[in-house]
Amino acid sequence: MNQTQLAAVKLDGAGPIYDQIRRAIRDLVLNGSWPPGTSVPPEHALMEQLGASRMTVHRALVQLAREGLITRRRRSGTIVASPPASHAMLDILSIPQEVERLGQRYEHEVLSREDGRPSAELAMRFGLKRGERVAHLVTLHRADGKPHVLEERVIHLAAVPAAADEDFRETPPGDWLLSNSLWSQAEHAISAVPAEPDDARLLAIEAGEACLLIERRTWNQDAPITAVRLLYPGTRHRFVGRFGPYGQV
Repeated sequence: MNQTQLAAVKLDGAGPIYDQIRRAIRDLVLNGSWPPGTSVPPEHALMEQLGASRMTVHRALVQLAREGLITRRRRSGTIVASPPASHAMLDILSIPQEVERLGQRYEHEVLSREDGRPSAELAMRFGLKRGERVAHLVTLHRADGKPHVLEERVIHLAAVPAAADEDFRETPPGDWLLSNSLWSQAEHAISAVPAEPDDARLLAIEAGEACLLIERRTWNQDAPITAVRLLYPGTRHRFVGRFGPYGQV
């Protein structure tokens, strides 16, 4: 057992003990201190460290499992869960899986990348603060060799410092983030826009042709993680979502 991980679980003194334990572990997961796959200290160790009863610790861990933050296994113990990669219309999209579902061959190319403080134009386009350090990437995704979607993305390096050393040649930025960061809330918008000349050239369509623009921002609690603009040729794509009175089905 990692004693450093155990010592990191600190109670804040507010409310029931089980909820303090739940919040302490939740925050370690959401702030990236305990990445996916990290072993969570066993119940008896948490009991001794925190002076709590087995029932109290058990209740906290059960709640964290219900929230999807940890995975409990009888023989191998408890680990931090990997964030789910879902692909419904209003969820986080995996573009490689999207292409593979069409039965086509996926590939991507990072066309440009700049790390540092954003320009005034970039800050306005993505709602950034000028003092923030971001990685700004433009990526073209292809299906069977043809342009599928043009992605422009900024990654907040304060929230995801590992992105500074990643070249995204093997794994595109969106899928890399799904595996290497956690998000707790997202904002998602879809609109119809005409293709600008430079974008049209990259997508092999006519300038002014209708496109679907998906804009998404994600946060981990109050810290911004990434913002992305995905531009799809409108005549080649449609997004379908099935839902009922209690949400998507």
